[in-house]
Amino acid sequence: MVRGSTIVERLETPPITRKNVEFVERKGLGHPDYIADAIAESVSRALCREYLKRFGEVLHHNVDKVLVVGGQSRPKFGGGEILAPIYVLVAGRATTEVKTESGAIETVPLGPIVLEASKEWIRSNFRFLDPEKHVVIDYRIGKGSADLVNIFERKKEYPGANDTSLGVGFAPLSDTERLVLEVERYLNSPKVKSELPMVGEDVKVMAVRMGSKVELTVAVAFVSKFIADRGEYLNAKEEVKRRVEDLAAKTTDKEVVVHVNTGDDPSAVDESGYYLVVTGTSAEHGDDGATGRGNRVNGLITPMRPMSMEATAGKNPVSHVGKLYNAVAYRAAVKIVEETGVEEAYVKLLSQIGRPINDPLVAYVGVVADESSFAKAKGEIEGIIREQLDNITKLLPEFVEGKILIF
Repeated sequence: MVRGSTIVERLETPPITRKNVEFVERKGLGHPDYIADAIAESVSRALCREYLKRFGEVLHHNVDKVLVVGGQSRPKFGGGEILAPIYVLVAGRATTEVKTESGAIETVPLGPIVLEASKEWIRSNFRFLDPEKHVVIDYRIGKGSADLVNIFERKKEYPGANDTSLGVGFAPLSDTERLVLEVERYLNSPKVKSELPMVGEDVKVMAVRMGSKVELTVAVAFVSKFIADRGEYLNAKEEVKRRVEDLAAKTTDKEVVVHVNTGDDPSAVDESGYYLVVTGTSAEHGDDGATGRGNRVNGLITPMRPMSMEATAGKNPVSHVGKLYNAVAYRAAVKIVEETGVEEAYVKLLSQIGRPINDPLVAYVGVVADESSFAKAKGEIEGIIREQLDNITKLLPEFVEGKILIF
């Protein structure tokens, strides 16, 4: 097979920081789309651990189709109740029967793995969402089989790509991008949850930068049992606004205007005019979610930058390039900027089904740099791409242990 092409070119475009407009979004921990991604990835990691423990190999699976269907709730000042649970459907395909070297058939307990992985993620990340009372978890996963002897005999250093797909990454993050990331992480930090327990996990941050001014719109689901009345709600909202403004001042030198829960009706005297939830997430009352609709591998949604439409969560970390190439492209872009000094790097990796995963059909790098810097960096950039691809199989344990950011 002819080795794939590596193309490195200098881009005739200003960096994002010198463009007039920039849009950036992050869907936070309790957002229904984030929940879908997180459950998909938690199930994949649990399957990986089970396969490794029992068979010494991560067997074929993809559980990257998770749907979160909103329930019904009745939040009220000082309390509230759940009327109908959130419904979560985990769909995909997984190896459930394995023929061992002795010829025996072993069965993988798919149902318990899916249910416990999903519930454990909810328990670990929500304070008031009870996976036993507030969530119904279901699964529709196609069952496959594997022959270990055949797997070991056919095993290669680099598996063949299981799809023709594109992975995209860029670096560095702009001030606006870092601000959006930091605001959501701060509002979902243990510190804020301890000091402001009414701040729910469902946080969404949207920024638009126009010139040197950033408009930051933050949606925060406030937990109703901690809010006694309209006055307490407005005070809590103002405190969140103040804290985000303080964080923004430390993150960027641009003017930042912060808006919190702009959909509120401040003239309302009861709960109907305010963003209140019982459990910490809007999924409790009609807000739905699905895998792949949320953040990309850098934790952000960046319409002004190249993005892949692939859902990374829930895909197997051995041969699914929809997961691997997005992670590698992002890491390669970061390393290119750090080690060569170019202003920006954009990496795009195109797989071809069946090709070894370390040998994409095309590896493309576009960099923002002056002509002199580009000439010096071009060879080094090619080397970084080659190194990152040749080390692609070393990502497996990091994926299994949850050490790689993918949403």
